[in-house]
Amino acid sequence: MNSFRPLLHDMLEQNKLTCSFAFEKITQENSSWRLNPKTASVGFIFRHVGETMILFGYFFGYPPTTTNTTMGREDKGEHYNLFESKALLEKGYNLFENLVNTLPEEEWSEMIETPFFGQVSKMRLFSHVLFHNAHHAGQISLTLTRGA
Repeated sequence: MNSFRPLLHDMLEQNKLTCSFAFEKITQENSSWRLNPKTASVGFIFRHVGETMILFGYFFGYPPTTTNTTMGREDKGEHYNLFESKALLEKGYNLFENLVNTLPEEEWSEMIETPFFGQVSKMRLFSHVLFHNAHHAGQISLTLTRGA
């Protein structure tokens, strides 16, 4: 059987590239922008992506190394340090890169219990993380184009 590990690498690299088109446009100045008064700010969403990747690592055996300040929470207008948020995102991508490199292939089909989706395979949760990143990158891109 051929390894599917190169496919996982490709998926992760494509996610980094696709999301980078939005993420690299974030500045400290535009991080407070919102699409409208009811939506989260660019800075909140960006930090959320990094935090979530690290927190989701828990389901793969990686203890969380950050505090949740965004998941399941409302944006109250706090200003987030862009440097810290970028570091969280990089740490999250490194965590998932390590996961792709080290998780034995037979474990990708193992079922894990999550509070969000119930029982899902590790592969399915991995794909959700990539979708989640792209979803929020789209929100950020739209906000940077149409928000204030």
